[in-house]
Amino acid sequence: MTKRYYIETDGRVFLVERDGTLDLPVKDEIPFEIETIAPLSASCEVIFCAPHIEKHPQDWMSKDDVPTSPHVTTLVREAVHATMPRVVTEGVFMQNGLVLLLMGSRGLTKDRWTLPGGFVRFGEGPVDGLVREIREELGVCAEIGSLLAVRSKLGEHTLLHWTQFFYNVTLFGEITPNPDEISEARFFEPKQGARLLADPLMQEVIESLIR
Repeated sequence: MTKRYYIETDGRVFLVERDGTLDLPVKDEIPFEIETIAPLSASCEVIFCAPHIEKHPQDWMSKDDVPTSPHVTTLVREAVHATMPRVVTEGVFMQNGLVLLLMGSRGLTKDRWTLPGGFVRFGEGPVDGLVREIREELGVCAEIGSLLAVRSKLGEHTLLHWTQFFYNVTLFGEITPNPDEISEARFFEPKQGARLLADPLMQEVIESLIR
């Protein structure tokens, strides 16, 4: 399939009518200049773009209307879904100068070292989400301390937009990893831990604590 362009500004998406439905444009269907940002995760090649236009495009479809519209293609729905940021909350627990890392047993962290935490659930904030994730992963209560960092990235493999919150945490009780999520929990010297972490943003945060 020919390369398509997802063009969004102020929550509105530029679409073209094709075969009786609204679809993403190809290059020669775009009547204004665009700035290409990055590829999106979709079933064909789709590039996220920002338009160079002079005023708010009131006649463009709101991206919030796309999921329920019967007039858009599946590709438009895929592209809108791919633009939604994934929000993750992470905890840094230090004990006797060592940092706690977890080995995932499924999902994106399977067989990879990571920090305690995970996706922020609908209706949660990052603090409440971190308390819940730690309870689910490790079976302990957590006190959330200072905010260490907020980082964002485009996933190298997923092509998704990730926003990650990092907090100091204190854990209470005996750590008992839930085998459905975590295969191992282990403390490391921070420099070694930073090297072992699979996620580069996690590495940056741990390294910033030991400089």
